[in-house]
Amino acid sequence: MSYGYRGKVLYANLSIGKLTVEEPSEKFYRTYLGGSAMGTYYLLQHTPPQADPLGPGNTLSLMVGVVTGAPISGQSRVCATAKSPITGLVGDSQAGGFWPAELKAAGFDGIVLHGKADRPVYLWVHDGEAELRDAASLWGLFTADVEDAVRAELGGDHIQVLQCGPAAEKGVRFGALINNANRANGRTGMGTVMASKNLKAVVAKGTGPLPDVYDEEKMKSCFKKIIEKT
Repeated sequence: MSYGYRGKVLYANLSIGKLTVEEPSEKFYRTYLGGSAMGTYYLLQHTPPQADPLGPGNTLSLMVGVVTGAPISGQSRVCATAKSPITGLVGDSQAGGFWPAELKAAGFDGIVLHGKADRPVYLWVHDGEAELRDAASLWGLFTADVEDAVRAELGGDHIQVLQCGPAAEKGVRFGALINNANRANGRTGMGTVMASKNLKAVVAKGTGPLPDVYDEEKMKSCFKKIIEKT
């Protein structure tokens, strides 16, 4: 496996509650690298051309970048990709915060979400494991309140929550995804796509080691030069 990756992508078919794990080839990772490239690949692979952006046929991917988890500032990034309810075309949106690095620490380079759950649920991803949990009590809550409730339920202050909010639940087409209660995948309506799947949140916690960097000293040197020029 190439440096920078965990080598696993989690699939969630929400319509039937089935979770599976793919282990893409090194060629795949070298071709698509991460973020929007991986997200667009999965969208085109799994979404029919005439799929309703807010229907179960749309595919929502959450992909983290190759440098996510590296020991430098600003590395933690996630790209959300789906057919946009605003344009009907490919939509993607990026965000920072602690959630992206936490997902990689939990053992995954990304998550691909299909279908629609028959009731509100959230996806709990932790140390290579995943499960769908009931989210009926979270539906309609504001984002900070959801974070507090999930952390109380799962028993950890450092659990990271990526979620849709009340506006997205009500079908506002530009609904965002929020993590850390203040970091947003704010473009193209990705929060509304998540809400349309009856998925309230994707919750991550990882204690495993993050992927190695090929040349950590070179990376730090490049980062130092960037800081000096900004």
